[in-house]
Amino acid sequence: MTAKAKDHAALMDATYRYQRHVYDLTRAWYLLGRDQLIADLDAADGTKVLEIACGTGRNLARIADRYPGARLHGLDISDQMLRSAEATLRGRAALVCADACAFDAQALFGRSKFDRIVLSYAVSMIPDWTRAIEHAVLHLAPGGVLHIVDFHDQARLPVWFSHGLRTWLAQFHVTPRVGLRAQMAAIARRHGCVAHHRSLYRGYAQIGTIHAPGQGFLSRCANKVAA
Repeated sequence: MTAKAKDHAALMDATYRYQRHVYDLTRAWYLLGRDQLIADLDAADGTKVLEIACGTGRNLARIADRYPGARLHGLDISDQMLRSAEATLRGRAALVCADACAFDAQALFGRSKFDRIVLSYAVSMIPDWTRAIEHAVLHLAPGGVLHIVDFHDQARLPVWFSHGLRTWLAQFHVTPRVGLRAQMAAIARRHGCVAHHRSLYRGYAQIGTIHAPGQGFLSRCANKVAA
């Protein structure tokens, strides 16, 4: 890891050293859209799934339950979070400590490409979040899909609510990425992919995908547009 990445890892370890024990209980009510993302994965048997910034392993456990034939992988920059993930998953996923912006998947997992990649409430915590998204796209297999869900701009929610939420999130080094849609589109264009994005819950959250070209690419994109 670079010095900057090591500093971020230390910050995340310090932030979640104790919170990891109650993280899933306290976040369930406001990390909205995660289960929608999991439902959208459509991971058939043998599908290779990677979650970047997998945290406590909550999402990977849900994915394992819903798609028992999928082959699961997870990485996180925080050793503390990975302790919880290992306890949660109990061998159902390959887990490693790595930087979302610069991981070497071949060295870490013995494979460089994945059919589905997940960034769930992670871009709001990664300082160089656009680089993390682009790095993820580089690891998509032909026809693969990157799925992202995170906080949005809260544009259609009361001002007092938006202000209170942002103040609360800042305590945990979380910053909603209001430019996510534009950055997803730009990254998709650079790599010959197609991006889709939509707002959830009056702007509380946002969810989107980047589809890599390959088998089933056109039909999946057409289905997305039709939906």
